[in-house]
Amino acid sequence: MAIRIFITGGTFDKEYNMLNGQLYFKDTHLHDLLELGRNTVPVEIRTLMMVDSLEMTDEDRELIAHQCNQADEEQIVITHGTDTMAQTAEILAQTVLKKTIVLTGAMIPIKFGSSDGLFNLGSAIAFAQSLPHGVYVAMNGRFFKAGDVRKNKETGFFEEGLV
Repeated sequence: MAIRIFITGGTFDKEYNMLNGQLYFKDTHLHDLLELGRNTVPVEIRTLMMVDSLEMTDEDRELIAHQCNQADEEQIVITHGTDTMAQTAEILAQTVLKKTIVLTGAMIPIKFGSSDGLFNLGSAIAFAQSLPHGVYVAMNGRFFKAGDVRKNKETGFFEEGLV
């Protein structure tokens, strides 16, 4: 069976406006990344939203949980902004059962060319296929269980620990 990929936005899909220096959303880069990474794993992709995770609402998280519960696939990858990824993972762990869900993102937009997004996406797809049911965050080649992960805003890396 295919892996379901839900797109929610975050730095992963941001574009850069060279005229004013602002980051914005236009369209997802996921299809290009899967092609660039030479992915051969069957995937089903759906864009749920394109938001910065700092602007994500409780209703947005409810929608993500609902879509995970409704998905036929047991293995799900969610692209998500890094600032509130751990909070969303915690909510999903409380509301979605009998699925393996891996949230991932990027610290640097894909459009910058030196993003960590491609590596994180590949890791998330691999972890979704190999980890038992549960909710995880995959960043920098590591996975973390929901409820025991946080973004260290001083180092820019994810680590074990409470949100």
